[in-house]
Formats: sequence, C-alpha cells, structure tokens
Amino acid sequence: MRDAGKYRCSATNVASRVRSKDAELIVTPALVPWPLGMKPQIVAAPQNITVTLNRLAVLECMAEGKPRPLVSWSRADSKPIDVFGTKVMGNGNLVISVVKAHHGGTYLCRATTPGTRNYTTATATLTVLVPPSFLEKPETQTRPRAGTARFSCQAKGTPAPRISWFRNGQMISSNGRSKMYNSKLVITQIIPEDEAFYQCQAENSQGSVLSAARLVVIQSDDRPGAPRNVHAETISSSAILLAWERPQYNAQKVIAYSIHYTKTDGLNNEEYQAVIGNDTTSHIVDDLEPARNYSFYIVAYMPMGASRMSEQVTQHTLENVPLRTPEFSLTSRSPTDILVSWQPLPPKLSRGRVSAYRLSYRTAADEQVTSVEMPVQGENNTQHLLQDLQADTIYLIRMSASTRVGWSQPSAWSSHRTPKTSSAAVPPAPELELEPQNCTSVTVRWHPAPSNAVVQGYKLSFHPDSQSEDSVIQLPAQDHQYTITGLSPRVKYHVKMLAFSVDGDGYQAHQTVNTPACASATNRRLAALPAPDHVHAKANSSSAVILSWSRPAFSSGKPVSYSVRCGPVSPSDVSGVRYVQTTQQMVTLTGLRPNTRYDFAVRLHMDHMSSPWSATVYQKTSLEAPSSPPLGVKVSLIDDGTALVSWRPPDQPNLSVAHYTILYASQSSWLAGEWQVLQREATDTMALLEKLESGHVYLVKISASNQAGDGPFSSTVELQLLRAKHHQSKNPRHTDNHAEQKAAFIDDLYHIGEKSMTGIIIGVCIALICIVLCVLILFKRKSSSSSKTIGPLRNEVTHGGVSSANQRRAEITDVHVPMMRTHFIDAKGGAGLIINSAGPIMSDAPSKQKRWTIFNIKNKSEIEDDRRVYEVGKTVLRYEEEEPVISAQGSSLHILSRPLGESESSQTSDTGSGETGDSGNCSQDETETSSPTGTSFRPDDPVQKQSPETAVCVVSLS
Repeated sequence: MRDAGKYRCSATNVASRVRSKDAELIVTPALVPWPLGMKPQIVAAPQNITVTLNRLAVLECMAEGKPRPLVSWSRADSKPIDVFGTKVMGNGNLVISVVKAHHGGTYLCRATTPGTRNYTTATATLTVLVPPSFLEKPETQTRPRAGTARFSCQAKGTPAPRISWFRNGQMISSNGRSKMYNSKLVITQIIPEDEAFYQCQAENSQGSVLSAARLVVIQSDDRPGAPRNVHAETISSSAILLAWERPQYNAQKVIAYSIHYTKTDGLNNEEYQAVIGNDTTSHIVDDLEPARNYSFYIVAYMPMGASRMSEQVTQHTLENVPLRTPEFSLTSRSPTDILVSWQPLPPKLSRGRVSAYRLSYRTAADEQVTSVEMPVQGENNTQHLLQDLQADTIYLIRMSASTRVGWSQPSAWSSHRTPKTSSAAVPPAPELELEPQNCTSVTVRWHPAPSNAVVQGYKLSFHPDSQSEDSVIQLPAQDHQYTITGLSPRVKYHVKMLAFSVDGDGYQAHQTVNTPACASATNRRLAALPAPDHVHAKANSSSAVILSWSRPAFSSGKPVSYSVRCGPVSPSDVSGVRYVQTTQQMVTLTGLRPNTRYDFAVRLHMDHMSSPWSATVYQKTSLEAPSSPPLGVKVSLIDDGTALVSWRPPDQPNLSVAHYTILYASQSSWLAGEWQVLQREATDTMALLEKLESGHVYLVKISASNQAGDGPFSSTVELQLLRAKHHQSKNPRHTDNHAEQKAAFIDDLYHIGEKSMTGIIIGVCIALICIVLCVLILFKRKSSSSSKTIGPLRNEVTHGGVSSANQRRAEITDVHVPMMRTHFIDAKGGAGLIINSAGPIMSDAPSKQKRWTIFNIKNKSEIEDDRRVYEVGKTVLRYEEEEPVISAQGSSLHILSRPLGESESSQTSDTGSGETGDSGNCSQDETETSSPTGTSFRPDDPVQKQSPETAVCVVSLS
C-alpha cells in the first residue's frame, strides 16, 4: 500500500533539465489470497518484435504466483540460446545486446512454481532484419545450339529477398523460351542471339546484391534431327509413358536424350528435365501430380550439339483418391442441430475433382454410426446442417471426400456438445477465423453473431487432436482476437469458443487448424533434399535382389524414410514397376522374374519433402534352374541301329538353357542301372542314337541344364527295334549280308503306313507278273533259235566215256550236292533228266537233241564255293548249244546253286545268272565248254572256240 502515489520522470544534462507529467499509482488490496497449488500467471507476456541487425532486443516476461514463480527462457526450435551477449534481467526479461541473424526465431517464456510441476508458458517471435546474401550464385555455362541453359540463384535474408533476372542489364520477362521458376532461369532451344551476360539480383528492405554469369553458345551444323513421332500414354495418377522414334538424320551420333516436361495449368510453372541414354526410345516419367495436364518435348544430344526440340505433346494424369479430408468447423444454432462447414481441398490434396463428401456421426455413448453422402453440385457446397439431434449430448463427427477413383481415409473423430434446452435467450456461436502465425502460435479472430443477448465475455479452449480438452481461457467481451502460443509444430489443434451471458453459456463454435513446420535455417537449407547416394544392387537369388544405399550427408537429425522404385528394363512392361517404402538403408526386393534385368532408384523423404530419384542402377536376377522337363520328346527309327530323338525347350519363362542331357538304354541295361549319356548344346533340339541293337526295346529321356543346376527328366519314351530274320545257309558271310538286307527291309516297312503298304504290295505283284511273262517269252525264243542253228544232237555216248565221266562227275556230285541220296530226281517234272549217286544218266529218248550235264566246274575251289552257297529247294540248270564245228562234244548241264536275291557280282565264276523267283528265269551268258574226256577249254584258248551262247535257268524244286 505504501507504493501508492504520484510519480514523474526527470532527464537532466549540462544543457537543460526536463520533467515528465505526473503519473499516479493506485494499489488495490487483494481480496482473495493466492490459492495454493494454482498455476502461476504471466501478467506481462512477451510480444513479437522486429529488430534490425546489430541492434538491442528485449523480450519481456513477468509472472506472479505463490510462491514466486521462476522464469526461464528457451527456443521453440530446441536450439540453444546464444549466451554471448544475452542475459536475463529483472524478474525475467530476456535482453540481447547485439542482435545477429542467428538470434531470430520463436522464444518460449516459462513460469514455474518452485517445487511443483505447475507452469505457464508464453511465446514470442524475434524477427531479425537481415540484408540479402547469396547462397548459390549463377555459373557461366557453355551450351550447344538448340540446347537448354539453367541458371540457378538462391539468396537468404529477412524479409525473404526477391529474385530478379537481367540480360545485359535489361530485365527478363517470361516468354516462350525463357522462363523463370522461383529462383531459376531456364532458356530452352538456345539460339546464337542468346549468348550474353545474365545477372541475378536479390533484394529486400535491407538492401540488394547482384551476381552475373555468361552463356556461351556453340554452333554446329553437324547435329542430329529432332526426335520424331513423340506420343505419351497415361499409366497411373502419377506416371506417364513417353515414346518416340530416333532422328531421321545423324541418329547414330546421338549419345543421349533429354525429356522436358512442365504443367500446363497455371502460370510460371517450373520445367523439369530427365536425361536418359541413347539405348532406348521410351521413358516413364513419374512423380507427377494426379489429375494434371503435362506438356512434353524431347531433344537429342550429340557431343558437339543438340537437335531441335521435337513436337510437343500433352497428356493428362489420372485422378486418385484425395490425400486427406478438408478441415471443418462445427457450430450449433439450436440444441438439436450441428452446422458442419469446411473449405474446398486444394488441387494437391484433392488429386482430382471432388465428386462427393461423406459425414459420419454418432453419440459418444452409442456405437451406431449414421452417414450422410453429399454429392458436389458446385463450389458453394461447403457446409451441411445435421438436424434432429439430442440436446446437451456429445456427438462425434468425422468427414471423408471422394473422387471418381474412390474415397479418402476418413478424418479423426471430432467431438461437439449440443447446447442445453433453455427458454432463456443465450448468445449464438461466434464466427471463428483461425490463422497460423508461425509454427507455435495461432491467431484466433471471431465475430459475434447478431443476437438480443448481452455478451459478458467469451470462453476459449483448444487441444491437440486425439487429446482431451485443455483449460478454458476466459476473455472479455470487447476482445475479438487472441493469439494462442506455445503450440507444437505440425500438429492439428481443435479450437472451441462460445459467448456467455447472464443466462448462461451460449452455443459453441468448433474449428480445427494445423500448425506449420518451423521455418528454421536448417529447414531452409533442406528445401531441396539431396538424393541417396552409393546405391548398390546385388542379386540374391533368381527372384530376389538386395538393394542398399547411403544416407546423404546433411546435418538434420530428423527421421527420414525412403521410397524404392524397381522395374524391368522394358518400357512396354509397365505393370512390372513396383514401389517399396522403408525406413532402413537396405531392402530385399522379392517376387522378381528370373534372368531379368531390372533398374532400381531410391529417393528420400523428410518433413513432407522429397528428394530427387537417385542415379539408376541395374541388376540382373540370377539364373533359375529348369523346373520343367523338355516337351514333345519323340524318337524315330531312321536306319538299322540308328534313331533320331527330337524335343522342344521347357515351357518356362526367361529360362536360359546351357545344354541338354539325353539318357538312353535298353531294358536290360535300364534294369542294371546302366544308361548311355549324350549332351547337346542349347541350340540343338535333336540328336542321333547310334549302334542300337535289334530285338531290344530302348528307353529314352531328356533333361535341360544351365549354370544354376539340372532340371527334371522328361517322361520315358520307348523305342522298339524288331529282330531281323536270317536265312539258313552254310556261307556265314552271305548270311550276314542277307540278314542286314532283310532287317533294313523290315525297318523300312515299319515306317510305312497301311495305305502306302497296300499300294506297294499291289505294285510289286504287278512287277513280278511282268517279269515272269518276259522270262517265259525269252526262254521260248532261245529254245527255237538253238534248234535251227545246231544240228542233230548226239543221242549216244560211248560206254567208256560215260563211265569215266560218270565217275568224275560222281565225285563232283558228292561234293556239290550233299543232300542227294540214291533217289532219282526229275528236275523239270518230265524232262527226262535222271540223277543218282553215280552221276547223271542220259535220257534214252532219241528225240532229245540236247545233252545235259550236271556240273561244269573249273577247279575244286569253285566246287567248294558252290557247296557253300547251295540252298535247298533251288537248282540252277545251264545248258550249252553245240557249234557245228565241234561235233564230238556233247552238251552238258551244269547245276549251280546260290542264294535267292544274290547279284551277279557276288559269284566266283565267270558265269552270270539272273535273279529269279520260284517260277524260274533264264538268261544268256558266255561259258566254257569241256571235252568228253573232261578237258576244259578256256575262252582265251587260241585253238578252241568259245561257245557263243549259253542259257541258264533257275528251277524251283518243290
């Protein structure tokens, strides 16, 4: 009480003295003592101030309580306060003697009751005015004609400097080829006239700075033509496939392609660029905004220049579900209704045209949810009134939005209590306006609704989302603005306000607001996040790849996440592109296709910001061992002892086969586990199986193999080889030959169809009939010719001559005709030829003019050969026609035996014989003649003359 009174201020120096007016201090005694346990109260909160660089700054903070509270200071961005030149004076004022740029930020004053956890906070923002300075200056560039130049210029300062561009001192305005995006200058399709000095100017209220760079244009006539037939195809809401054809001229000199694209909606949209190699003519442009139009053009590059830009194409991305729901407010106009109001979603959040909204509500005590869908008729559809509700009841309300693609995730439940039913006129709900000032403070403005009620004040409360309501702040009736401080950055808050009168609390207004992220120097430096580096890919198996990378070097300690893009190196195979989210720096991508080349890229996310995609790395998945056997295995017999096996590759996608393994064995060898192995290259799909034995059944199976392993074997295929039928003979050599011919003939018949076989049999029969007719006609003609030219044959022979001849021929007969006994054999069935063990006995018929001899053999070795080739049931008769000059020599009959079907070249004698069937066949040939005494006359004997004609007849003895 003793401090009450009048006060004045006096200022004095050597020149004068000045006094201020009087001011009176009135001290009012405290009627109610400060309650114990009550939070301290800040009576003088700090205010937002703006200070010029190197000036003094004072942040005031005074608090009261019992016991006296302790006042402390901290920064909202958790940075330490610079203690050099900074101190706390009096009861808690923060004084910074020389303000620097790093002193700027939001400061938090905290009043704490000693020995308790009761505290109260207040915040204020210190803004330091700083002249602009460059963070990044433009650099001199050398670009080819028709290329693209990009000048980048970044500056810092407070307030944020404005960037302007000049060309040789003249201000540049955006036009068709020169565009300014934020702090960048982009010049496309450079011409020689673009060569100049370009200046970047950063300016704010504290000053300006200037930096210059030069653009040098390289001209070259030997440049490629522009890419042709550019077309775009929408893949999803964020990706478009771009394809084109190579330039018509100098296409072989192209080393890379540059894809340029920009949004067509709005003004001064930034142009983006993607550079790819010359090994492809298509590219997927991703990370686009949904439901937006984009314009594309392509430029081809060679070492000495770039081509003209291709024709521009425009493509629209697809819509997507809304990223989130709009912020809404809740207001009650009566005890039985709630008015829900919201603002339309911006395009980045709606990701298409919003077609409908959905409101869901229920009471806090009831689980039954009622939903209302509201189709969007126009832009004014931003509120809905819920009626017929219960008075004095807490309702939970949430909202969702939809596009043509689908519905977004619903918002969190917001609570609102309907007013009590009262006959008194209480104040209606005020109209709220919420505006975030910075990352920790929100300004609340309100306007009272027209009413007859007398407003005595307002009650304000706020709380973070998903938390209970905080304490209520009571404000006087004359206030219409209040700043909520001490909030957390990037948090959704619920703000509620109502007016009260003598009749009670009025209707409540409820609205939500999101605090932004703190605009600290660290965040400004991270505005463009660097992409992950040291990306490595390693094949783990035929269907998995391990991808690892390093986090880029920057000082922020905030948590980050990564997006991994994986897709096959095939632009047409768009469905194979996958995206994986992770917080680790390594991920195993599974479910990939074997033996397929994939490309991988990684990007970083932090604080709703994303870095560019990292450099693309390529990796091919490992080979996969064949999981299925070769298809269509067939075995065909192509020759005696040789078979052809054929197959098709296994039906397995992206399978690489190194070689095929063929196993084959006879049934007996298979039972013993003995297989014969053949291997063929991957390009071969057939093989020969040789040295197969007749009369066996062979089993064949095939498998495919590669470097990863061996595949399963195919089903076993059987091949049956028929056993060859051999003629019984005493000549082993000719028997083998005959058996081989027989087996080959049977094998040939094995592969001939039934229709073909019938035709062959008919043809063979007709041929045999013709041959028999020809032989008979020929034989008849020879017989008639011999009877005319040769004289009467001698019918008698001397007894001695016959006896000696019979003795000699008996020897021969014993050698050549081992099957003969004492029986008489009529060789022609009535020809008059009689043969016994002593030799041939001539017919006594005087009418026979031909003399038959059984054998006419040169030597003993020839006799032995004839014996070897003798075949039962066949007799070869040969007769000689006598010349008139050799009247003393009788005709002789020679019986020669040889296998059926043997050719003339296989005979050991000079005598030829035609092959015949059972009906007999006679042919003419030259032969030797013998004297009655057994002396042989050779054809080359100068004394004797060779018989001019000899007829041979093969007779079947059956």
